[in-house]
Amino acid sequence: MALFVKKFGGSSVASPEKMRHIAERVLKDKKPEDRVVIVVSAMGDSTDDLLHLARQVSPRHYGREMDMLLTTGEQVSVALMAMTFIEMGVPAVSMTGAQAGIRVSGSFGKGCIREIHPERIFHALEEGKVVIVAGFQGETEEGDLITLGRGGSDTTAVALAGALKADMCEIYTDVDGIYSADPRCVPDAVKMKDITYMEMLEMARLGAGVMQPRSVEMGSRYQIPIHVRSTFTDDEGTVIREKILTEGSKYMITGVAQDADTAKVAVLGVKNQPGVAHMLFSALAESHIVVDMIVQSVREIHDDKTDMIFTISRNDLDDTREVLCRLQAEGRISDVVYNDKVAKVSIVGAGMLGSPGAAAEMFGALGDAGINIDIISTSEISISCLIGEKDMTKAVRAIHARFFAGH
Repeated sequence: MALFVKKFGGSSVASPEKMRHIAERVLKDKKPEDRVVIVVSAMGDSTDDLLHLARQVSPRHYGREMDMLLTTGEQVSVALMAMTFIEMGVPAVSMTGAQAGIRVSGSFGKGCIREIHPERIFHALEEGKVVIVAGFQGETEEGDLITLGRGGSDTTAVALAGALKADMCEIYTDVDGIYSADPRCVPDAVKMKDITYMEMLEMARLGAGVMQPRSVEMGSRYQIPIHVRSTFTDDEGTVIREKILTEGSKYMITGVAQDADTAKVAVLGVKNQPGVAHMLFSALAESHIVVDMIVQSVREIHDDKTDMIFTISRNDLDDTREVLCRLQAEGRISDVVYNDKVAKVSIVGAGMLGSPGAAAEMFGALGDAGINIDIISTSEISISCLIGEKDMTKAVRAIHARFFAGH
């Protein structure tokens, strides 16, 4: 007897016909003794429709009420999916995130799963029911509904798989696995049979949209294999696990990631003295703004002023402006320059450890393509460059061609 958690994204549940296709597929793959939990996103573009509806009411972002609104999208999906199974003669039950025991902390729109109490799910499984859980949401200690951010349904699925001690978490999406680059950008990208948690976490963090970083982190924490595969074919996808089972790659890197959801902020002329960086970045952290690339540059050797340059998610730009305007009003910083016409391109791969030349190859590819580099940051298994947004696709193709030539 095996327990599977299967997640289906918005495009997979966009219509009643697609929901029936999912139900038929789940039942075809299910052995009589298997237990199945399904996590679904909102139907098609319904989340965007709800956001548009909210903007017609007010241009301001009311966090709590926005989350109250957005969680209804997944609730529609789970109810319709449960009805679909029941109409096919299969007992099923739908649950909101709160009903499934998902407890969340953090700010509205950026919730983090704190713990899961899955007793109600286990009880339904023991009754022989297929359990359908709303992704992207949970409940705070105060009883408020809160969403988990972009890609949050992936995190819901993997966290549930960990709490239920599932045998496998399957993420069904509109792509058939994880590639060395976005296939929509690089048509000859290489599909991977498997990838390590560490590499996938870095790819996701740096912009690969197939998985949310938190979901990969959850998989690593609970040691749950994650199978990313297509809703629309029976082909094997890519398995994310602790160690890859295939032979070592012949390529220096695993993949190229891209992220257009990036903005650059430059805080100019701050005092070059202890405590200034803490003041600036703690103020941003208090507003739950995640900072990525950071560069501090001294203007002149004997100058006591410095510029602090960093990147944030473009979605956090308004909140960042609010924080920095407050610091300006208090006289703690002076000039600030914003640029949301930038993008980040990155290479990722454990193969770079102990292999000199990866940075030179990446910079050479960008140089040959006539692309200027603004900021560079590195980790043990990744190198990222901030460039102009208009050059992002050209940059990804140039870098991929350099590392995966002749594959």
